[in-house]
Amino acid sequence: MENGIIIFLLIFTAVFLFVVGIFLLSETYARRWSIRKRLADMETGLEEEPESGGGTTRRENRLFRLVGSMGKFLQPKKEGNVSALQRLFLRAGYRSPRTLPIFFGLKVLLALTGFGLILVGKVFLWQMMDPGSFFYLSILLGILGFYLPNLWIKFRIARRKDKIQRGLPDALDLMVVCVEAGSGMDAAISRTAEEMKKTNSVLAEELSLVNLEIRAGKARQDALKNLALRTELEDLNNLTTLLIQTEKFGTSVAQALRTHSEFMRTKRFQRAEELAQKMPIKLIFPLALFIFPMFLLITLAPAFFIFVKFFR
Repeated sequence: MENGIIIFLLIFTAVFLFVVGIFLLSETYARRWSIRKRLADMETGLEEEPESGGGTTRRENRLFRLVGSMGKFLQPKKEGNVSALQRLFLRAGYRSPRTLPIFFGLKVLLALTGFGLILVGKVFLWQMMDPGSFFYLSILLGILGFYLPNLWIKFRIARRKDKIQRGLPDALDLMVVCVEAGSGMDAAISRTAEEMKKTNSVLAEELSLVNLEIRAGKARQDALKNLALRTELEDLNNLTTLLIQTEKFGTSVAQALRTHSEFMRTKRFQRAEELAQKMPIKLIFPLALFIFPMFLLITLAPAFFIFVKFFR
């Protein structure tokens, strides 16, 4: 027991010192980079004012830097792999350049946490666990902790897609109203994004990014293609293709949007009917597991007791 505690303390101390060393090293590099940036800004006369953030923001930044410094050693170096991961983060709604090292830092942190939990359990709870079971269980928890961020990213992407899917017909109706009122396509997108902030913030954010890209000088077709690439949603991809073809061939934007809006409303109604048709099949399992046994118990219990009493 005492040997196990000593081994646990030594491993914990080694991991703690390793993490603290990485954090101090990243702090040193970050300080040097900030000094160089300020010197460059002073030379060009563009020195920025210091940020007036609170203590909470500073602590969060330190935590993110610590996790990011742990992940810098694991993040891929090839441009193809980095681009694929960045597209994945864009679909999940994470656009900060620090997302990639923080993502891999969380993988390392959760893997070490899983290993630490099984180590604590071995020392204090399951002293009789054989070494083989301890090894396989620690490997299992480490792998589970390492892949938890991937599951979170997939869950986040599916949730954002569902929100965009739900809000797209309403956004199309607003765009139809704006275009038929005489607004241009860019003004209609901007107005729709502004009006959708309270009801569907995810779709409003994506439309606002399209508007910002157009204002920055990017062609509307490229901005719409980027929207389809960020969301990877079939309905939104069809909408962007429709708008690009309408602009290319010079047809009526209002008529095309109205036709597509009616199609989207019909598709949403059909999707609701499909869910309603699936509901009886989904109810079979809770009915069979929870309701039918109780129903049989309530209805047959009196008859069972009468039957037993009769034969006695």
